[in-house]
Amino acid sequence: MKQNYKVLLIEDHPLIAEAYKSALKFVSKEKEGVNFFIETANNCDIGYEKIKNASNKNGVDLIFLDIRLPPSKDSKVLSGEDLGIIVNKLLPDSKIIISTTFNDNYRIHSIFKSVNPDGFLIKNDITADEIIAAIKSVLFDPPYYSKSVIRLLRNEVSNNFLLDNIDRRLLYELSIGTKMKDLPSLLPLSIAGIEKRKRHLKEVFDVKKTDDKELITIAKEKGFI
Repeated sequence: MKQNYKVLLIEDHPLIAEAYKSALKFVSKEKEGVNFFIETANNCDIGYEKIKNASNKNGVDLIFLDIRLPPSKDSKVLSGEDLGIIVNKLLPDSKIIISTTFNDNYRIHSIFKSVNPDGFLIKNDITADEIIAAIKSVLFDPPYYSKSVIRLLRNEVSNNFLLDNIDRRLLYELSIGTKMKDLPSLLPLSIAGIEKRKRHLKEVFDVKKTDDKELITIAKEKGFI
C-alpha cells in the first residue's frame, strides 16, 4: 500500500476545506504510516496552475474538486467541472472526489458524463464521517457516492426511457424557462428540429397537453431533470 499521498483541495469555502483537512488528518492517524501532503486552491485560475504544475512534476494522488468556483480571469475555465475535464487530460491517474451543492438530476448526470469522478458528494449530505468514508473508499476501493447520488443512479437504472444528451439538455433548458428563440444557440438544432424533439418527448412520456408544463413535471418525476 502506498504511504505518502499528494492531495489538492480545490474549494472556495474555507470551512469545507478545513473539514477535508480534518478528515485527511483522521485517516492518517487511523492508518499507520499513511501521510497526506496537501496543497489548496480557491478559484479556477489557481486550481488550473496547480494542476498544470503537478502534471509537469510527480502528479497528484487525490483531488477534491468543488463544482461552483470563481471562474478564470480569461473565462476559459468557468467551473470545477471544466477543471475536472482538464485533470482527466493532464493527470489521468489522479483520483477525483467532486463535491457540489447541485442536486438536480441533469447537472449530476452531466458531471458524471464529463468528469466521471471516483467520488461524488452532494454538500447537503456531507458529514465528517462521510468525508472520511469517501477518502478511504476512493484511495483504497473506489468509487464512493453519497446517498443522493446513489438515488440518482438507481433512478437511471430503473428507467425504461432512453434519452440522448440533447433530449436531456432540452428538457433542462425548458425546466429553467429558457425561451424557444434562444434554444438554437444552446443546442445543435434549428427551431423546427427542437419542435420535433419536443413532440417526440411528449410521445415518449405520454403527455397529452400542448404546453410544456406537464412534460417538465413528468420528466422530473422520472429523474431526467
